[in-house]
Amino acid sequence: MELFRTRISTATGDHLREEVLVLEWKGKKKGNTVKESKNRYGRFAKSYIHRISPNPRLEKIKVPDATPEIIRRYALNDEQALLAILQYNRLIDIFLGITCYPLQSHLRTTVAEIGQVETDGLYVGISKPGTQYIVPVQAKGKSDEVGIVQIEQDFALCEAKFPNLVCRPIAAKLMDDDLIALFEFVRSEKEISIKEEKHYRLVPNEDLSSSEIQSYRSS
Repeated sequence: MELFRTRISTATGDHLREEVLVLEWKGKKKGNTVKESKNRYGRFAKSYIHRISPNPRLEKIKVPDATPEIIRRYALNDEQALLAILQYNRLIDIFLGITCYPLQSHLRTTVAEIGQVETDGLYVGISKPGTQYIVPVQAKGKSDEVGIVQIEQDFALCEAKFPNLVCRPIAAKLMDDDLIALFEFVRSEKEISIKEEKHYRLVPNEDLSSSEIQSYRSS
């Protein structure tokens, strides 16, 4: 088996550099089929790159906005604002149902057989029974999209650097100034899939009615 890596770097405007790792595999043909093989991270060596977009028909869950106004005023770009919003409103905790703590922002490191990888945020979490988690977060502004290759790299990062923790990769997409889509991903033998998607709308406390609070009790 031979692995060929092609690294493509782009930088547009204020957007952060995105590195895409393309893996191509040459296998032995048997009849008209090609035998497939998995690499060390448990995914197929050939990754089909595609983008993930929020489902516009999904329910918008209202959450009281705890973001300090001064943060919104001075955030330099959508990504910085989004990372702050996630932290101040504890949206990662709400989404995953565990207690999470920010460990590091904009982590850049190297992983064997891949090279340099980056993640926008890194959380550690703990559940009621004591299970500990590592939660890499890819944060995307209004004009950016979530790439599946970045999620593959987050799984690889977790496996290489935090092998004893349960990996739960998250992507956060700023759909509007007060609307955030969150995705959790799972990895099977053949592909990475979306496990769950939720949309959270940040509102002033007075905009959350008693009937809406009551409706969330049965969710």
